[in-house]
Amino acid sequence: MLTDIQAVIFDLDGTLIDSMWLWQSIDEEYLKLHHIDMPDGFQDDLEGMSFTETARYFKERFQLSESIEKIKDDWNKMAWDYYAHRVDLKDGVVAFLDYLRNKELPIGIGTSNSRELVELVVSKYHIEKYFTSIRTSCEVDKGKPHPDIYLKVASDLGVDPSTCLVFEDIPNGIVAAKRAGMKVCAIEDDFSKAMKDRKVELADYFIESYYEVMK
Repeated sequence: MLTDIQAVIFDLDGTLIDSMWLWQSIDEEYLKLHHIDMPDGFQDDLEGMSFTETARYFKERFQLSESIEKIKDDWNKMAWDYYAHRVDLKDGVVAFLDYLRNKELPIGIGTSNSRELVELVVSKYHIEKYFTSIRTSCEVDKGKPHPDIYLKVASDLGVDPSTCLVFEDIPNGIVAAKRAGMKVCAIEDDFSKAMKDRKVELADYFIESYYEVMK
């Protein structure tokens, strides 16, 4: 899998950390505060959107009076305890990051999450030292499935996109990386279990644990 690869890029939620489950709870709680029931299939509509795009979508769809920045700030506050105390790293993450560093491969993160929450996570687990670049989709023009975030991280790492391997957990993320011209390894995640066939179809590789890559 790492043959001819010059850099490795990770998504965050569902890829480095087991956290996708919490956002449905937060979305439901947030909408209840506004006396709104979550529509069926709502999470599917949000797949791959940046934090800012998601806030804009909420504001426009539900005609919210709050500003986009206020919505994002509320979400960060609601999610903070989850990320600080209830979110764990995926199986084999630290061992795999050590493995990549020993191979002298530059490593980056390209996430749809907020800067505040991604910095909380990497600091909490003391893994910030592994990453040369950490970018959020709010820092580029368009979120996933557009390739912008992954192209930005590749530029930071100083490598051609075609030499990058991306780890992703959702179809729109896989599509974003493929549109950037990168190889993609999909990783198993309970939240996207129903999408496994689609993930396998879109990605170049599929794993359940990072230990599989180190064999």
